[in-house]
Amino acid sequence: MKNRILLSLFTVILLLILAACGGGSSEDSSPDKTRSIDHAMGTADVPSEPKKVVVLTNEGTEALLELGITPVGAVQSWTGDPWYDHIKDSMKNVKNVGTESEPNIEAIAELEPDLIIGNKIRQEQVYEQLSEIAPTVFSEELRGDWKVNFNLYANAVNKEQKGKEIIDQFDKRVTDLSEKLGDKKEKKVSVVRFMAGQSRIYYKDSFPGVILGQLGFKYPANQDKIFESQDDKFAYMTESKESIPEMDGDVLFYFTYKPAESEKDASEWENNWTNDPLWKNLKAVKSGNAHKVNDTVWTTAGGVKAANLLLDDIESYFLEK
Repeated sequence: MKNRILLSLFTVILLLILAACGGGSSEDSSPDKTRSIDHAMGTADVPSEPKKVVVLTNEGTEALLELGITPVGAVQSWTGDPWYDHIKDSMKNVKNVGTESEPNIEAIAELEPDLIIGNKIRQEQVYEQLSEIAPTVFSEELRGDWKVNFNLYANAVNKEQKGKEIIDQFDKRVTDLSEKLGDKKEKKVSVVRFMAGQSRIYYKDSFPGVILGQLGFKYPANQDKIFESQDDKFAYMTESKESIPEMDGDVLFYFTYKPAESEKDASEWENNWTNDPLWKNLKAVKSGNAHKVNDTVWTTAGGVKAANLLLDDIESYFLEK
């Protein structure tokens, strides 16, 4: 009898110990565990391991894909049907939830996300609605320095280390390419964009400007500046062909933004400007150093994948031709 009582007590104690151990393990791996993330709209408590992420900027989509995360929903690309060519193969099962300027709140809610990533400039007006659906993290700006937002997004999805590795790899590639370019970096590079009804000369704060600057390229003297205005600091915007001489450099890269709704008008605008005598008289044009490149890669996408594709272009035009 005494042995049975001792055995029973031992069994009870053992079960209590196992239950306690099991309880601790369950708590550590709880899907409800959260982390606090500081962002443009304040602080958000986000899942430690988000499983269903909706992203509301094009550059944010590139960031998630590069980090190994396929979003359940994303805003459509500015051009493409509905995704850019360089990401479409990775977006086959992703739900289109509208545009950066007009995200579809109902479509986002139907996906039941556990994290939403967006941008204050684009979606501040609907931040409260988004926050009612899921924890929401906003970047502050959409800027030329794409790494700022990339680091925030990596933090939001708890992949800071992988994010650091991606940035380190990019920076190493820039360093290696810069060394290969050597004295070719002494050439003054000009970057021009055509749109339906407007032309732009890009400066240091633009997406291509930041990357070219990191490589060590210089700007023509008249372009080597940063505008004071928050709205146009990344480019000089003009509708007058009299500004064409301001576009010149030793090398000129140009591209045209052609969304579906204004593709014809944008093409006509480009052709009109590039066939103008002032354009044909540019030093870069006359020397065969004016290169038409992909608008998506050089400015519209604005993310990590596009940044690497831009480096491909630089390598091709300066080292392979």
